[in-house]
Amino acid sequence: MMGVLRMLFIGGVVGAVALAWDGGESIVTAGEATITYNRHIAPILYQHCTSCHHEGGSGPFSLMTYSNARRWGTTVERVTQARYMPPWLPSGPHGQFAEDRRLSTEEIDLIKRWVDEGMAEGDSRDAKAPPKYTSDWQLGQPDLIVEMDAAMSVPAAGTDLFSNFILPVPLTQSRWVRAMEIKPGTPQVVHHANLAIDRSASLRRTHPADWKAGIPGMDVMVDAGETFDPDSHFLYWKPDSSALVERADLPWRLDPGNDLILNMHLKPTGKPETVRARVGLYFTQTAAKQSPILLQLEDDAGLDIPAGDKDFAVEDQLALPADVDLLAIYPHAHYLGKRMEGWAEGPDGQRRDLIVIESWDIDRQAIYRYATPMVLVAGTTIHMRYTYDNSAGNPHNPNSPPIRVKAGNRSADEMSHLWLQVLPRGQSGGGDLRAPLLRAWMEHRLTKDSRDPIALFNVASLDMGQGQFQQAVALYRKVVEAAPNDARTMTALASAINQTGDPDEATALLRKAIQIDGSYSDAHFDLAAIELQRQDYAGAEKELRAVLALQPGDAAAHASLGGVMLATNRVAEARAEFELALAADAKDFAALFNVAMIELDAGQADRALEHLKAAEAVDRDDVDVHRALADIYTRTGAAEDARREQDAARSMEKKKEKP
Repeated sequence: MMGVLRMLFIGGVVGAVALAWDGGESIVTAGEATITYNRHIAPILYQHCTSCHHEGGSGPFSLMTYSNARRWGTTVERVTQARYMPPWLPSGPHGQFAEDRRLSTEEIDLIKRWVDEGMAEGDSRDAKAPPKYTSDWQLGQPDLIVEMDAAMSVPAAGTDLFSNFILPVPLTQSRWVRAMEIKPGTPQVVHHANLAIDRSASLRRTHPADWKAGIPGMDVMVDAGETFDPDSHFLYWKPDSSALVERADLPWRLDPGNDLILNMHLKPTGKPETVRARVGLYFTQTAAKQSPILLQLEDDAGLDIPAGDKDFAVEDQLALPADVDLLAIYPHAHYLGKRMEGWAEGPDGQRRDLIVIESWDIDRQAIYRYATPMVLVAGTTIHMRYTYDNSAGNPHNPNSPPIRVKAGNRSADEMSHLWLQVLPRGQSGGGDLRAPLLRAWMEHRLTKDSRDPIALFNVASLDMGQGQFQQAVALYRKVVEAAPNDARTMTALASAINQTGDPDEATALLRKAIQIDGSYSDAHFDLAAIELQRQDYAGAEKELRAVLALQPGDAAAHASLGGVMLATNRVAEARAEFELALAADAKDFAALFNVAMIELDAGQADRALEHLKAAEAVDRDDVDVHRALADIYTRTGAAEDARREQDAARSMEKKKEKP
């Protein structure tokens, strides 16, 4: 089992993305006597302000018209002079981050002059067309819309609410998502919303009776499934967010059986409300050429802030084992956060600032994407240092008088997190380039807490992928000892033990896992694999049918069941299962190869060749494929092609014989 146990941090991931507007620029020529709304001010407001400040937007008032702007002109002058608006926390050079919202000094001065001069409207011929805001989907009709099963009620008053809504995805084949938009339904109730992928529907499985009503909590853990698939994208909504469009070469994948987990931070508004969110997905035919990964620095364990301490600091650091492009960064703390900085120290000792926030404000937080990816070479150490103000002088302090504060999920608690989205640089040598990064991060976590179940599980999974089965067994055992009723980890342990050559203990563990959670399909699948090793075809078929009862679109289960039927001389039934596997995953190697063998035995050489070539495209180093191709070419008289495939097969066998 090569799955990664994913940490889904959902403590306020938000974004600040202005809606695009192409209405020209504010122009001031030397000696102009009067600054006017139409010629000078409207372009600034349209470009920087109205994405929030429009009718129905998140801003408390609209700035879409001259009358609106004149009414709120002095307020606009005050907050822009203080650089409180537009919301933007990082200091440093303008343009380091994409979509930097800060106004230039000239624009700020222009607003002040306009207000001081009486806020003239100006010539209507100078007016630019305002941007358009609509409740419709920003990118047109989505390819797929998923939504909450039912609306959730939010009381008029009380504490903020955090809830996780499971959105099953009705797919019959894998799709790549190029863009997505979250529509929260009742925006005034929603502080933020974040989306994550549950690869094996693990959260729904562990909450079979209550998942439709929403699962309370701020942090949840989800299972990444059978493939190496760590979290890689920031998927979020906040009041001023637009649709999120991924880089053309970095779409994200959705598979049949996946769930989307929508975490929402809901806030009472003074009257009873309901919220029912929808998510629109836009697909692309182009698969991802590369895969980023999210890394985290944190020191929550160090958060024990005495009452009155106005300069409490925590730090963390992580050494990078590989060259990466840093794509985006997300700092997070709660109300006591004051100064936040992240920096990189290269192997040569040179420091480069990644982000500096001089005055943190949780209500204005964002994910910051670099205008140009920042190259960080192997051996670079990423640092974070956060300071906190727990004094009565902190206007954001939720406690009056101040009290001792530790780490936690409540807004009255604190956090110290710095997330980085990085893209490994270089060419893959057959393994996932993200694996060394994930290992470095997880091993760093273990230096802080040697019993950390997330880190133990993930390092064990990485060991499995590298064939270090004994090491994986030792780590999985530690997790099982701490959580003896966790069917997921028990199944992973069984898989590792089976690889060490002890199918009997593996079988006992898998049966126990199924007893604990009969809906965990991985345990049934792994047990079927052992039954196949023992040639217990009836037992294997029973377990595979259990998998398909739970996951009808599981390509691997259909392909394995087809293999059982081939072994028991049920060729027609086997072919039907292989066809179902290919309907779910057109690149399922086992199904492609076995369908080709069935066709070859039936004298359908042309169709067999087609399926074998498709199988070769999936795995070019499979000896059996090349031998089967040689057989077909021999039968059809293509002697030169047959020799080429035979030579390829012999070459691959020799490589496998080398120690």
